[in-house]
Amino acid sequence: MTTLAEAQKRYPGAVPFRFGDNRSLNAEILALIRAGRKTVICAALAAFEASGEPMPEPGRIDLALTRDGAPALAIRTVSVEIIRFGEVAEAHIPLQGEFESLAQWRLGYEAYLRRSGFFDWEAPMILETFEMIEDFR
Repeated sequence: MTTLAEAQKRYPGAVPFRFGDNRSLNAEILALIRAGRKTVICAALAAFEASGEPMPEPGRIDLALTRDGAPALAIRTVSVEIIRFGEVAEAHIPLQGEFESLAQWRLGYEAYLRRSGFFDWEAPMILETFEMIEDFR
């Protein structure tokens, strides 16, 4: 198993982060990426600002961690778009992998953002397109 230190040595400057806000969601998202079904991440801009986590940058490689902090995947950001929550369109949904419709996405993301205190219909959202470049499993 690759340690975080080893992964960071392999990818200098990579930002380690965790998907989701709980163990189950983290595991679901990692599995979707591994299966090739998820190539877009969506997050509230305010959550990035509050956490101090650096914004995604095209070309940068980051390390997706398990909830236990072990490196799971190395991903490279392809593009970053900022769009308001209420302006996310049906076309944005399929590449996120876990939703079948815009209505389902809105329900799921509203619940997620409310749990973290960042829900607002007008909230700027970061839509990051990425590619998996290494699976540490």
